[in-house]
Amino acid sequence: MSIRIVRLGTPRATGEGLRIGTVRRPPRGVPKTEFASQNWYDVWYPNLAPSVETMKQAQEAETPAQWNAFVRKFKAEMAEADASRSLDLLAALSHGTSLAVGCYCEDESHCHRSVLRALLAERGADIAG
Repeated sequence: MSIRIVRLGTPRATGEGLRIGTVRRPPRGVPKTEFASQNWYDVWYPNLAPSVETMKQAQEAETPAQWNAFVRKFKAEMAEADASRSLDLLAALSHGTSLAVGCYCEDESHCHRSVLRALLAERGADIAG
């Protein structure tokens, strides 16, 4: 059992389990009834997505210093009680069930899911691949 960090909309890995979309908005032009069948997500959970302001900061980051400023701000958001408890829950669940967490970004290294990966690892999550 483990948690995978994935790009939403990509084919599911064998045994991936529940796919959680940590995005602010659902995919455009996709009927809600098709989110899971098109490999977007099974559950929408925007609680672990950056705020609109923070996401804009990430999208505009062109230098390592700007990216690091985004990471600090997003980590501060994830340290707030509700987000922190959500991360604790996902880390604990990763030891007994398979699940995936993801967003739409093509490049994980310049995406909030890279920060989620690190935060989950700090909490002892069993992270696949």
